[in-house]
Parts: sequence; C-alpha cells; structure tokens
Amino acid sequence: MRVCGVELKGSEAIICLLNYDDGVFTIPDCRQRLFTLSKSTAADSIREFSFAFEKLMQDYQVDQVVIIERHQNGKFAGSASSFKLEAAIQLTDIPVTLISTSMMKDQNKRNRLQIDFDSLGLKKFQQPAFNAAHAYHNQLFYAES
Repeated sequence: MRVCGVELKGSEAIICLLNYDDGVFTIPDCRQRLFTLSKSTAADSIREFSFAFEKLMQDYQVDQVVIIERHQNGKFAGSASSFKLEAAIQLTDIPVTLISTSMMKDQNKRNRLQIDFDSLGLKKFQQPAFNAAHAYHNQLFYAES
C-alpha cells in the first residue's frame, strides 16, 4: 500500500510517499516534495493545485492520503490557506484520512524506525509528512493484529 503523508503549513503542502509491501517500508522517488499555493484567494490557483496534486497521486499510484490535523482555533490554529488546501485534497478521488499529532506519536512509538531519519534520503522539512504516513501504516498493521 502506498501512502502519501501531507503536512499543511500556511500555503504549502509538504508531502512524502511511503510504500509498505511484503513487510518492507520503501520510500519511492518522487518528482515533487512540496506544493505552493500562489494565491489562496484565486479560484484558479486552487484548481491548479488540486489538479497538480491529484495528477501526482495518480502518477505514483497512491492508495491513501494522510493529512496531519491542524487546530481550527486558538493560538496554534491552521491558516485559512491550509484549510483550503485540505479541502482541495479531500475533493480528489483518492481516500483521505486526517491524523492527529497525538495519534501519530502513539502509532510511531509502537514501531520505531530502526534507522536514522537522515539516512532515508528525505529533506528535513519532510519529516512530519513521513511521520504521518508511517503512523498510518502502523495504525493499519496494529489494528489487524
């Protein structure tokens, strides 16, 4: 199963693909690590983002998208742009799940990485997106056992 972890920050969607097949995690090469919404107030900009995101998911045969949940109000609330990005992603044909940071921590404690994150070949800014995808895989694995 191929999962795309997504972290939404401001007007950016940071992604990381993670594949789990035959008991092995792999990180497929991906042509894009980050999507930026140029104008969050323009409908054309949101349509372009949605098209580009869905095309990437189709090209890499992604089965599930996992988005890190953001607070809707308070000091650490997500921006309006990030919620527009989330809505655009949720309207694609690919199944989307939201995962809380506490759920991510709990799931990733169950199956810790055996190697250092730096050796995975990902950029440091992709770590939260990777953690979301890894936690989703762990959630599926431990739900079955």
